[in-house]
Amino acid sequence: MTLHTSPTRTATDPRYAGGAAYMDGTFMPLGEARIPITDWGYRRSDVVYDVVSVWDGAFFRLDDHLTRFRASMEATRLVPRETDDEIRTMLHRLIALSGLTESYVAMDCLRGAPLPGTARHPKNTRPYLIAFAIPYVRLVSPEIIERGTHAIVASAVRIPDASLDARHKNFHWADMTSGLFEADERGADMPILLDAAGNVTEGPGFNVFVIHDGRVATPDSNVLGGITRLTVIELCAELGLPCDVRPVSAEELRNADEILFSSTSGGPFGVTRIDGRILSNDRPGPLTNRLREAYWAKRKAGWHAEPVRYDLV
Repeated sequence: MTLHTSPTRTATDPRYAGGAAYMDGTFMPLGEARIPITDWGYRRSDVVYDVVSVWDGAFFRLDDHLTRFRASMEATRLVPRETDDEIRTMLHRLIALSGLTESYVAMDCLRGAPLPGTARHPKNTRPYLIAFAIPYVRLVSPEIIERGTHAIVASAVRIPDASLDARHKNFHWADMTSGLFEADERGADMPILLDAAGNVTEGPGFNVFVIHDGRVATPDSNVLGGITRLTVIELCAELGLPCDVRPVSAEELRNADEILFSSTSGGPFGVTRIDGRILSNDRPGPLTNRLREAYWAKRKAGWHAEPVRYDLV
């Protein structure tokens, strides 16, 4: 399946050829963006964020991403001065400045340092917004997507919801980072993290689906409400595939017929090995391929698309 078919564009200003950034009200080339090292966004990972993709010159489900981003900001008391409409226009302008037609677009809200003369308490900080647009990034390479991802069940346990609500996309990645190192040491591509009860949660940058006897399931708790996860659930309904949102045990994961990951950075893609066990003849399975092909076909047809306003340079 050929994915990259949109016309080529270039940045009007060559300084933006590598990407564009927005920092607290100011647009600049990506390489000029800087975060003060005293800000709590850096010192305490006090950040919520979201990532939306652009393909064929159009944002995918931008409304959903902005809604989730706003919910994350409000839940963590990280509310910048920009409205949702202003954020939308800012994201369009980042793409227009960069000239990209396929892009990974990140938006972050950071907590600054406490104001001078005030107590070192988060109530005395000013949240602010940063964002950037760079060429489209895949979670794993096209070659790995073609042969299927090799995954492990990590020994690191996911940060519990009681401590940090996973629905609010955040920078607390110590558990995910530990899992990534473990996967690499065990010769795998990606880790899947369990919760303290031994149920599947998610992985670094993706949600998880299991398929058994033609039925799809995805975990219902301690997971990000992924936009691509939502899309896969919708595609299952369209294709007549039963899909349950419920607890998924580690045993069910390890014994699945197929395993599917979903991410903004790559869409739905298959897993062909879990803890060394080979699935689907070591190639992405038939339902995985069906969902992936439907996802990209519908995106190319303009499903949930918002064309980029390239006039905003």
